This record gives sequence, C-alpha cells and structure tokens, in this order.
Amino acid sequence: MAQLNLLVGDITGNLMQHLIAARQARDVFRADVIVFPELSLTGYPPEDLLLRQDFLADTQQALDYFTNNISGIYCLVGHPQLTAAGLYNSVSLIHNGAIVSCYAKQCLPNYAVFDEQRYFTAGTTTAVPLIKGIPVGLVICEDLWHPQPVAQAVALGAKLILAANASPFTSNKHAQRLDKLQQLAKSHKVAIIYVNQYGAQDELIFDGGSMAVDASGRLQQLLGFKNTALHPVDLQITSNKVIIPPIPYTIPSPAESLYHNLMLGLTDYIKKNKLPGVIVGVSGGIDSALTLAIAVDALGADKVQAVFMPSPYTTTLSQVSATQLSANLGLHIEIIAITPIYQSLCHNLGYQTTDAIDITQENLQARCRAIILMALANQTAKIVLVTANRSELAVGYSTIYGDLAGGFALLKDVPKTLVYSLARYRNSLTDVIPLSILARQPSAELAPQQLDSDNLPPYAVLDAIIDLYLNQQCSVATIIAKGFAATEVNKIIHLIKRNEYKRQQLPVGVRLNPQAFGRDRRYPISSAW
Repeated sequence: MAQLNLLVGDITGNLMQHLIAARQARDVFRADVIVFPELSLTGYPPEDLLLRQDFLADTQQALDYFTNNISGIYCLVGHPQLTAAGLYNSVSLIHNGAIVSCYAKQCLPNYAVFDEQRYFTAGTTTAVPLIKGIPVGLVICEDLWHPQPVAQAVALGAKLILAANASPFTSNKHAQRLDKLQQLAKSHKVAIIYVNQYGAQDELIFDGGSMAVDASGRLQQLLGFKNTALHPVDLQITSNKVIIPPIPYTIPSPAESLYHNLMLGLTDYIKKNKLPGVIVGVSGGIDSALTLAIAVDALGADKVQAVFMPSPYTTTLSQVSATQLSANLGLHIEIIAITPIYQSLCHNLGYQTTDAIDITQENLQARCRAIILMALANQTAKIVLVTANRSELAVGYSTIYGDLAGGFALLKDVPKTLVYSLARYRNSLTDVIPLSILARQPSAELAPQQLDSDNLPPYAVLDAIIDLYLNQQCSVATIIAKGFAATEVNKIIHLIKRNEYKRQQLPVGVRLNPQAFGRDRRYPISSAW
C-alpha cells in the first residue's frame, strides 16, 4: 500500500515518487504488487487542468516512462485516460513494460467538493486481471460507495479487491469508510485493500487511513493517519479464502485527529506553494492563540511571525496574554500600535473624540490592522493567517478587508466551541495557551467593555443552530421545534444568508465539515429565498 503525499500538477515529482516507491516495494519488501492512490500521477483533484491537452499529454508521457522503467512488480497506477470515447478516471495495472489491464471508474461523484462529471466519462466495464494467477478486481474510490462495481468484479471471479482512493477527510470519515468496506466485504465475501493518499491540497485534507479488510469484514491492518508510508500486506490466498494477518493499530482521538489535520493543511499549503512562512495577528483572544499554536507546531517558530496591534480599546490583559503566549511558543512578539492610524482616519472622516463608537469605527480598527499585516507580508513574502472561526464566518461577525484579509484561513471550518476544545487539547500536550486566554469572555475589543455576547447568543447555542442549519440542512421550523428560541433562530439564519458575500471573498482554508464554507456550499449572493 503506497500512501503518498502527491501534488496536483507536479507530474515529474509525482512520477519520481512512483518510481522510488515501486523499486522499494520490489527490492526491499519483495512485493508482488504495489497499489497507488487515485489519479496518482496527476494528484487529486486536478480540476480544470484536465481540460488542457498539454496537461494530459504530459501525464501520458509520465505513464509511458513509468511503464518502460519498472519491471519485476505489478503496479496499479492512477491517471486520466484520454480516448476517442472521452476522458476517463482510470487505473492501469502495469507489469514488465506493459499495461496488462486498465479500468475506468464507473461511479463519478458529483457532490460536495467533487465535480468529476465535469471532466470524466463514466466507465462501463469491469476489470478482473490475474496477478500471479489470482483474479483481482480493480475499483476506484466512489465505486466502493455503490454496490455494483464490487459485485460485478466478484461475479467475474475476483478473490481480492484493490481500491485506489483519493478520499478527503471530514470528521468521522474513517468510521464511514470502514463501515462501507465492511458491508462490501461481508456481503460479497471478498477481501479489500484500500489505499488512500496523504497530505493537503488547498482546502482538502487527505488523511491516509489505508487499510486491509478481510472477507468477513474485519479490519486487519491500518496504515495510520499521520504519515506517508509504504506498508506491506502479506496475503495468503487459497482456493476458498484470503487470509490477512492482523497487525495492532490505534485510532487517534477526535481532538488529536482534528489538530493534526489542521497542522497538515497549513504545512502542505506553505510547502507546496513554496512560501517562507506565516504572519499571525495576535489579539490576546482564543482564536489567534490557537492559530499561533498550530502554526508554530506545524512550521516551527522560525517560520512564524507574531504581531500584536493594540488600539485605544485594547486591554492590558490582552497584551499580557499575547506576550505570554508568544513566549511560551518560543516567539518574540512585535508590537505595532494602530492608534495613530486609526485616529487620523477618524479625524478625516469627521468623527469627534467625544462621539460614541459606531460600526464604521469598529471596522476601521480591523482594517488598520489588516494594512499593517499585509504590509509585513509584502516585506517578508510570508502570508497572513486569517484567524476567524466558522461561527464568526457564519453570522458575519468579522470585518471584510479587515480581520478577513489574508492568505489562508486556518480556522475557517472550526466552530468557536471546538476552538476551545482544540486549545485545551493543545495544552494537554504542553501548557502553552495561558489560562487568561482560555478563561476570559470573548471580545473583539473594538469598543469599550465590548463582549461577543452583546450581539450573539452563547456560542454553544450559536454553534448548535449553525450545525443544524448548515451541516444537517434543517429548516427554520425544525430547528425551533428542537427547543431553540424562534427570535434567536430567525436572527442567526438571517445573518447567515446576509453574509454570504463575505464568505465568498475569503481565502482558502482547511475543510473539516461535510458542509464547509467553500466548494461544499455554493449559494447565490443575490437570493430572495
């Protein structure tokens, strides 16, 4: 099982990974066959690169090179296949300089983040080639979520299923995959080798989790969720059974899994885009604290720049907390006051020092900070991390061209209540986030004595309503029937709809939910429904 971290469009780099892995599988592990992930030569998802003839030609050239330069092992390689009948999402079984079998994906996902019907033609035939005399069925990712492809392969005599996958992470995804594999294995009495890729591609996280399930549905071997690796699986195949010896494995806790995947999303975005590091505007609040901790854990302190930008309404507690946080993480925090810029803008806009603070003045402060952060980004070539969380983005409790300005929105899909849970998880490893940040009431500090609760319900209530409306697609009436106050529900749903325009201008960020802001949710800005 070749659980690799592939980069979309890096055909040469991906090819080199294939060559190295195949030779290691053959020479070190003495493997008969190596299985690569879905579309492994191009990386997944290649999106509109698939519409370019030169891209397809380069991929074909890489496939030909691999075919001609690897022998002594069967290799199942993922690639787009252009034919007179259309473009297919295919895997080729390669052996000793020849493609001995080619299978085109039959079930093309066209939901959530998947747009495969935009690019590919669905395959119509089943492939059950012989590997060392054993009939083996070939399937690709979404094929496993439908009964027909595996059933067809078994009907043609397949004793083993090899599945190439590019399955992105969402919460509880491993359990869903395993449940599906167990159903298929038990119902068809066939063992399944499931190979997934590892690493991040823009907003998508591929968490690995490659596994071997026997014909009774038992999970016998699990490669894990935190690394790339080659993992040998020894199969004992007789006329009437396939035996997969069990190997102990561990499943990370939900908090550990989410924290690691946030780190992975940031690490690969920086690495794959060849960026020198990140800048975090630290406020003394929980969102920027968690963002900073993840950034340092993922990239190292030498690639993270922390900046504290006090305004006239910033409390001493915020500065002390931000400074202590940075010190705990091995960082020197820069302090750049926005007060002179902010007061100059207020004066130019006709505000008097005795005027009450209005929404314009609040947003001015956030935009003053954005100017400074983006200027530092220009000077250093680093990118600014947006620290806004999913709860704030849902209801628009953030400033467009202010705290929403940046290059990567790390917590874009993390609700506020989960921010606290992840911060506590991080502190369970080493105590870096000060108690003063964890214990204080959330505040944007854009006006005197301001609290988030002045405008929003408690985050536990807010997050529950957001989850029901977005993830579970419940109607307003259904949410109210669950015991939530009608006035609160209607207000929150109104804010979600009203702030669609803000979310559509956000930078990319890590996807954790099946209904994340981004490609999962494509709602019109101008809408009367």
